[in-house]
Amino acid sequence: MNGPYKPGTPCWIDLMVPDQQAALDFYCDLFGWQGEVGPAEQGGYSVCLLKGKPVAGIMKAMNPDGTVPDPMPPTAWTTYLATDSIDSTLKSVTDAGGSVMMGAMDVMDLGRMAVITDPTGAVVGLWQAGTFDGAGIVNEHGALIWNELSTRDVPAAAAFYTSILPVTTARSEMPDAGEYTEFKVGDRAVGGMMDLAKLPAGVPPHWMPYFHVDDVDEIQAAAVRAGGNVMAPAFDMVAGRMAVLSDPQGGTFSVIKATAPEQPA
Repeated sequence: MNGPYKPGTPCWIDLMVPDQQAALDFYCDLFGWQGEVGPAEQGGYSVCLLKGKPVAGIMKAMNPDGTVPDPMPPTAWTTYLATDSIDSTLKSVTDAGGSVMMGAMDVMDLGRMAVITDPTGAVVGLWQAGTFDGAGIVNEHGALIWNELSTRDVPAAAAFYTSILPVTTARSEMPDAGEYTEFKVGDRAVGGMMDLAKLPAGVPPHWMPYFHVDDVDEIQAAAVRAGGNVMAPAFDMVAGRMAVLSDPQGGTFSVIKATAPEQPA
């Protein structure tokens, strides 16, 4: 990736965990990242690299004052959507029925961030780039390739996101994709959305990151050997072969070897 992400595009992901070093060890071994606990003045935040480019963040769960949360929040990946104005987007969030979990804050000269909840209960971040645009590599082995919202109310979620950011929604044009919905920025699909009813009972609304891998079955086996769990074993679907996994601390993510789109004859 060169240059800033267009507003509405997922541009970054990070993970908040009780044991930061254990998470770094797991993901660096699994995907070939390089990462270490960051400096104290940055709260220890770790920017993980692939081929020298940033691909994801990992941070220790803590309160703003540096104390350990009680109770500990669930381990979860957060997707960040690009915006060119955090303040105006946050106003749109509340106007559209969402809520602000974490108000706008400056991250040194890197940019500004906020965390919101959409009206269906899914948590998502916002990022206004300064000197840091977001993920520097995508769509390669070990890097982010897709972000997907699972929600109990697809129409309500579509109305919300299209009102706060310059995105549109459309039924997927992939063959056999059923009722799958895509988020688009311009003519480009940048994310997806599906009905939570298709997932096991009890799964809350959420945004899920997908990492591209060269061999889904090999990564699944490696994750299990490292103490992770398989939420949905490797299977073939319209977009490729994928699996849903969780790390040893419960952070859930998907891996996929995407099928190249067929070219017209």
